[in-house]
Amino acid sequence: MRIRLTAGATVLNATLDDNATARDFASLLPLTLRMDDLFKREKYGHLSRSLAVGGEPRFSYEIGDIAYWSPGPDIAVFYDNDGESIPDPGIVILGKIDHLGADALKKYDGAVDVAIEAID
Repeated sequence: MRIRLTAGATVLNATLDDNATARDFASLLPLTLRMDDLFKREKYGHLSRSLAVGGEPRFSYEIGDIAYWSPGPDIAVFYDNDGESIPDPGIVILGKIDHLGADALKKYDGAVDVAIEAID
């Protein structure tokens, strides 16, 4: 499934992975999350409920990854890489921003509202 993330004037398209966690996330769309900055590497926002288990947990990430952090439950969009690993229980990758455009989120210092919607 293709999705669009809109933060201010920044519009990013992404593709969700085919796993149970990503499908459950897609069932929440459309939604708007207040996303805060964490470690100058990611924007994260709190979900209203936990997502289904089904994606493979990972302890690393790449720029452009859209990930689920179950203890939050939070969604994160990684726009930079500081080389640090993700602590237990890890993250589940939900999808990826197209064309490494995630670095556009760097310009939002602090929190920003991000609208997320399905586009097909």
